[in-house]
Amino acid sequence: MAKQRSSCTRLNVPRGLAKGNDLRLARYRKAPELGPRLLFFSGGTALRSFSEVLARYTHNSIHLVTPFDSGGSSAELRKAFAMPAVGDLRARLLSLADDSVTGHPEIAALFSHRLGKSRSPAALQQSLEALACGKHPLLKAIADPMRSLIQSYIAAFHDHMPESFDLAGASVGNLILTGGYLIHNRSLDPIAFLFGQLIKTRGTVRTTTDADLQLKVTLENGRTLNGQHRFTGKETAEIDSPIRSIQLSGEADDVDTEGVSRVGKETRKLIDAAELIVFPPGSFYSSVIANLLPKGVSKAVNRNPAPRVYVPSLGTDLETLGMTLVDQVRVLGEHLSSKAPADASARPGVDFLLFDSQLLTVSDEQLEKITREMGVQVIDVDLATDDPESHRYDDVKLAEALLGLT
Repeated sequence: MAKQRSSCTRLNVPRGLAKGNDLRLARYRKAPELGPRLLFFSGGTALRSFSEVLARYTHNSIHLVTPFDSGGSSAELRKAFAMPAVGDLRARLLSLADDSVTGHPEIAALFSHRLGKSRSPAALQQSLEALACGKHPLLKAIADPMRSLIQSYIAAFHDHMPESFDLAGASVGNLILTGGYLIHNRSLDPIAFLFGQLIKTRGTVRTTTDADLQLKVTLENGRTLNGQHRFTGKETAEIDSPIRSIQLSGEADDVDTEGVSRVGKETRKLIDAAELIVFPPGSFYSSVIANLLPKGVSKAVNRNPAPRVYVPSLGTDLETLGMTLVDQVRVLGEHLSSKAPADASARPGVDFLLFDSQLLTVSDEQLEKITREMGVQVIDVDLATDDPESHRYDDVKLAEALLGLT
């Protein structure tokens, strides 16, 4: 017999999630260019397929992604150019790209291309030079003037690339973003905007900051780990103690991380414009909390009266080792309220907890604490996929549940 949903989670379901929301969703599907402005604080991969689904309902979503990845090919670029990570930015831009005949699928194909992992350094260098000279088949497929513009960014990367740079498996999209970052005075916003225009991104994607900083966590056992790849468990050994705190760090100990990470004016405007602020599934600290660390983000979120919703991850997130759902809601609230204006003190960190009790087991005691003590409204709805073994929410059900909160 299927588990009964807790009765306390069925109270006060927002009007948008009630019966009758079908008309609104139909209107969004018919004219997604007029859809609502949902803002997501996340990393780049967790929402890849979800973003493709969301674009059917709205072309006005806002995605603020983290630039702190320190592993894989991102580490190679960051080491060579002393820059923020661009992999998550590229991934989200591509997931929102218009891949229809009215878009520019040939440009998306180039941005998605990776240089071979098993090819010789000489062959990889030859491929890069073909791109920089405009002779590569993927570049030749793009019409001018876009081809010349993209070529100029690849050429900029080529000209600044250290001789020791390892091109094996490199994402061409990352190389283009890096070239644009260097051309635009080491700023990511201009090239992110242009990249989005070139592939007709159905939404707005930016990094929360373009500062060259790392994530540093302190564990309950006192250990300190500097670098995102050291505590996610994806590239190195799993962390053996819960995370106690997280902060930004620079290459040198005396770096003013708050000063250099200050969120830009255009990003603050994007936060101000949001009609719903979403903390979606993803690695809890490195994807969700990390976006709140740059100076000015929490203040901007607290200035916006729009509803805030947390959607906890399914499956195993090594970053939440030793944490309950209550702990997650509490930590998220602490990072949002630590810089909140005094008159916002009565408001909880998030307004809604959206989840499916058939997929994520949470005790009644935890739900009671979240609702009664923390002031968060719990919304327990069907978000399951057809695959009983899946550790993901159904993208359509999740999109429609969030749209119902706008």
